[in-house]
Amino acid sequence: MVKKEIEQVTNRIIARSAETRKLYLSQMTAQFDKEFSRAHLNCGNLAHAFAGCGTEDKAALKTNIIPNIAVITAYNDMLSAHKTYEHYPEDLRRFAQKHSAVAQVAGAVPAMCDGVTQGQPGMEMSLFSRDVISLSTVLGLSHNMFDATLCLGICDKIVPGLLIGALKFGHLPTAFVPGGPMETGISNEEKSAIRQDFAEGKIDRAALLKGESDSYHSPGTCTFYGTANSNQMLMEIMGLQLPGSSFVNPGTELRELLNEEVVKVIAESARNKTLQGTLSHLVNEKSMVNAIIGLLATGGSTNHTIHLIAIAKAAGICINWEDFSDLSDVIPLLTRVYPNGAADVNHFHAAGGMGFIIHTLLENGLLHKDVHTILGFGLEKYTQEPKIQDTKLVWVQGQKTSLNDAIIRPVSNPFQAEGGMRMMKGNIGRAVMKTSAVAPDQLVIEAPAVVFEEQEDLIIAFKEGKLDKDFIAVLPFQGPKQNGMPELHQLTPTLTILQKRGFKVGLITDGRMSGASGKVPASIHIVPEARDGGLIGKIETGDLIRMNAIDGTLECLDQNVQNRVARTKDNSAVFGLGRELFFNMRALVSSSEEGASFL
Repeated sequence: MVKKEIEQVTNRIIARSAETRKLYLSQMTAQFDKEFSRAHLNCGNLAHAFAGCGTEDKAALKTNIIPNIAVITAYNDMLSAHKTYEHYPEDLRRFAQKHSAVAQVAGAVPAMCDGVTQGQPGMEMSLFSRDVISLSTVLGLSHNMFDATLCLGICDKIVPGLLIGALKFGHLPTAFVPGGPMETGISNEEKSAIRQDFAEGKIDRAALLKGESDSYHSPGTCTFYGTANSNQMLMEIMGLQLPGSSFVNPGTELRELLNEEVVKVIAESARNKTLQGTLSHLVNEKSMVNAIIGLLATGGSTNHTIHLIAIAKAAGICINWEDFSDLSDVIPLLTRVYPNGAADVNHFHAAGGMGFIIHTLLENGLLHKDVHTILGFGLEKYTQEPKIQDTKLVWVQGQKTSLNDAIIRPVSNPFQAEGGMRMMKGNIGRAVMKTSAVAPDQLVIEAPAVVFEEQEDLIIAFKEGKLDKDFIAVLPFQGPKQNGMPELHQLTPTLTILQKRGFKVGLITDGRMSGASGKVPASIHIVPEARDGGLIGKIETGDLIRMNAIDGTLECLDQNVQNRVARTKDNSAVFGLGRELFFNMRALVSSSEEGASFL
């Protein structure tokens, strides 16, 4: 049994979602078919569908005796993480034939790299790419001749987008296929120091570029614990990819064996044809609560306070920031992985990884174990880890003790008694703060506001020596309705430098700060956003702001702020890099707390 506090949050989510979940499940049940999914196609449909196949697959698809697996790929060779997928389609086809199935690439989805677009105009389209990916996934599956789905995606908006789209085909068994992280480069502490040295003008751009290149150096996921690796954690703790598969490096024998295994598992699920094995039943209220718990226990990306809400909505489930906050009160922080510590995900994996995290949470009643996964009923299977014995994949019991308690700890000895996030609320609105890396003496800040139009303005003020003081940076008009909610990650090195100089600094914004949010207390995703007339758009430089992450309060203490007329900022003339095509999406998008979605 799970702890009563978790049960209470789960039960209120079930009650809150009763009507929408019932509707979703009825829609998925109506599409569920005991026959293979191409049985309804006429000869012309079928001929088009297998015209490009090899002789063996073509012969198999002419009959309705083996499953056809759709592959939705986010491959491109500009993202290091997704470069790993280059040869997956041919491998997956080969594995499918070996296990009496057919695999076809049903479609591809766009895959932006936030690391490339940080601080660039293209970042204004990054969050919206999630919903574009959802639509692209649906289009790929709309040929309606598939019995199961394999999703190839890793990074920031890509996994949430794939999952949202796949949930509209929730009557099919579905699994995610990770690519794995690149091997460890220079240490995260060294990388951070290089960035700060550049921000202070101590090194030139060539030295900065060398440091960045030494860190991000090969195919594979970036090794810090940002949104991409939080995605992998989530897919594993939700039972949507194989146990222990999230952080196995690319190009290894184990990686290839895991790729074959997931094809075997999904082909068997497609042949068995049970409603309980479909995505619509794997993603339910309990697995969504498990996802939030995993995020809190590992100090994961703040972006998922948006993405998980949108994913849940696609499955007819209603979650909100109160759920995150209440769970955070009872879920301890169990990991220290950069930016919350010096280690990277390779170190985390070696110290016990996901198997240990799931084991210690289950052992202490902090996860729902009675959930369906791609391996069947029960989350206990996810305490196992994959090994190679005599060239074959085997499953063994995972770590029951941490191999490095500076990186990963049991529930009985956590890094923090509470999870790594806090919901903030007060007269400024509602916001989210990632607290897992914030020092205890920085959790409460009361300081004057300094209002900036854009993050570049703050950096300029810093270089001019105007910010050597206690202050809270205020960046309004960065929300989804204003400009697509770009990440403001460029602010991290500058604010960290000021913090190290002994100043009390913080940030409040209706924008995002990314999965790399660090040691500076930042109240982000503020709703209502400035575009909607939120109070953040009324704050002026000099107003006293109080940010208290201990009790979760966020207040502007100036008595006149409520009486001011909110500022406005035109967003109709934005152009360049195709941003003008997203104007209608900005008009339709929901608030951050509603998932920031235009779907």
